[in-house]
Amino acid sequence: MSQQSPLASTLDMTKKPARVFSGIQPTGELHLGNYLGAVRTWRAQVEEGKDETMFCIVDAHAITVPYEAAELRAKIDAFAIDLIACGIDPEKTTLFVQSDVREHTELAWYLASVTPYGDLGRMTQFKDKGEGKEFVSAALFTYPVLMSADILLYKATVVPVGEDQVQHLELARETARRFNHRFGELFPEPKPRLSNTPRIMGLDGDSKMSKSKGNTISLFEPKEEFWNKLRTAFTDPQRLRKSDPGRPEICNIYTMHKAVSPKETQDEVVANCTGAKWGCVECKKVLFENFDKELVPLRTKREALSMDHVRQALGDGASKARRIAVETMKEVRSAMGLGSLST
Repeated sequence: MSQQSPLASTLDMTKKPARVFSGIQPTGELHLGNYLGAVRTWRAQVEEGKDETMFCIVDAHAITVPYEAAELRAKIDAFAIDLIACGIDPEKTTLFVQSDVREHTELAWYLASVTPYGDLGRMTQFKDKGEGKEFVSAALFTYPVLMSADILLYKATVVPVGEDQVQHLELARETARRFNHRFGELFPEPKPRLSNTPRIMGLDGDSKMSKSKGNTISLFEPKEEFWNKLRTAFTDPQRLRKSDPGRPEICNIYTMHKAVSPKETQDEVVANCTGAKWGCVECKKVLFENFDKELVPLRTKREALSMDHVRQALGDGASKARRIAVETMKEVRSAMGLGSLST
């Protein structure tokens, strides 16, 4: 279960359930970073059933950089199948695709009118993805406004985030304050719920797992390919021989052990690594076995899913989300003095 930040701890959960919203870009098949960093936390929230949960495949965010239309469609399908296989049960939560609810982009335009240009220029993701590129789209610059719209459209009160996304959530909170100050109290300020999952680095050990950097392991890769990638993953750069004592605290393989392996296995890893009793390959073999135990039932469930079933579930989820979105936009248009119709 994820941990609440100090901000989130002030949320009064006794009055009514929190509305939890989170989105994820469709980059193709889920990889270990997606699963350990977000999806397992989502599943725990769905299974607990304490909060109202909404999870969105944010395809409109994926078009801020050059892409192929047919590939994006295939990635949405693959991501949806993986999410349901991983326990994001459409019967217990609202799972949908962002562009199936057009109110996301409508609200983004309206929120852009209360979002300062300077705030967008300070977003680290824009700097990271736009730096050195010949073509940088306006959509990449305004990406955080759409993220604010994703959250505020459903009047979400809690947003599960990693530490790298707190900046974007703070912009959404500031946007809610600015809108409410100018047009009247309409949006709650969403609280962050920080995950207690350790940050999973890529196989190169250089940065966070990312499809664009080619440093990932797909969650449902064939076992042999999964092991071949894990076997070559970066570990402690100072451990050149098995006889060299390891430093688990800086090793990404141990970070994964903390996310997947039982406590007694974690203790065994530390003892054998620091005592130079295990080599890195032996440590990786134990990790692979624990990954396999967790993933076998997910693979079985994934194989049983049909695309027709998945698309029906996404359609049902979009219908549920749209009912909330339509009501919110009626309030927004009224507050902003927009339109000539009453509906």
